[in-house]
Amino acid sequence: MTGSESRPNLVLVTGATGYIARHVVVQLLEAGWTVRGTARGAAGAGSLADRLHRLRADMTPHLADRAALERFTLVAADLTADDGWAEAVAGCSHVCHVASPVPGGKGARRVDMIAPAVDGTRRVLRAAAAAGVRRVVLTSSIAAVLYGVDRRDRVFTENDWSNSDSPRLGPYERSKTLAERAAWDFVADPSTGTVELATINPGLVLGPLIGQETSTSNEAVRRLLARELPACPDITCVFVDVRDVAAAHVAALTASEAAGRRYLCGIGGHSLLEVASILAREYGPKGYRVPTRRLPNWMLRLYALFDRAAAVALNDLANPQHIDNGNVIALLGRPLRDLREMTVAMAASLEAHGLVHPRAGATAS
Repeated sequence: MTGSESRPNLVLVTGATGYIARHVVVQLLEAGWTVRGTARGAAGAGSLADRLHRLRADMTPHLADRAALERFTLVAADLTADDGWAEAVAGCSHVCHVASPVPGGKGARRVDMIAPAVDGTRRVLRAAAAAGVRRVVLTSSIAAVLYGVDRRDRVFTENDWSNSDSPRLGPYERSKTLAERAAWDFVADPSTGTVELATINPGLVLGPLIGQETSTSNEAVRRLLARELPACPDITCVFVDVRDVAAAHVAALTASEAAGRRYLCGIGGHSLLEVASILAREYGPKGYRVPTRRLPNWMLRLYALFDRAAAVALNDLANPQHIDNGNVIALLGRPLRDLREMTVAMAASLEAHGLVHPRAGATAS
């Protein structure tokens, strides 16, 4: 199928059941797009029709026009296999490639994330190029920008890359770096066609849930509310609201200046202690005992021996992240949401969906 045969208003969103992708789908529908999502055919996940029904039900409260859901469909495709991708992208003018492996539980291996991330990105791009897709917007990460390098006194820009050869990189950081590198190499090869590429590189993503689908980045707020750590690690990083991440994807699909660009998406220089302080002020009166003391570094290293999320956080220990987010602000034409707004929205969603609870016997003031 050539580009002239594609439908100019049909966009494919890979991994449409995920936390970020749900927001991307909602904002695309609100903007008038017709959206086809992909989902893995996971065992025990129910039929595709059942999953589509649940997704639509989760999205309904977040749409001004519920009839927009008639423009959302779901098909099966997996990053680890070629089957289904040609059919998934057929007729699409644009693609948001959001699907990517994320850090798993204890014992997660590098191969579990790196191969699906890199090979899956190439599969999506090959299918997109063959179908005559105009532009692909790839969900990358700050993990592809500022890991395995010296961050002292540095403000990182779209020109910076993580050092994929550094022994300090975990499987997630390496997978995001190599996958994004593979995407840029693909579109730079004249033999692969004329598909355009833009990447969105978010930091730690907070903000409201659509349904109960969470992500690894949500764990910071959930663990603080659940008081699963006695104190707060000394970590300063880039935070971003999921609604801003989704808005950047939607804007990058059609903005003429977005082709060939990376967008660092988030606000840097904030710490988990600031997040904890916000939660303590807002949720302490409701009975949540949020830790606001600093966790000794040796204790985080001890937790990291048994806990995958803590192990990932070691890369950021006393190693702050600062970025230039001017390009994404220009793309959106507005500032990004602040730390308080995204933190409170995340906490409110976790509580509303029963994923966190105040301590037993506590009464709200």
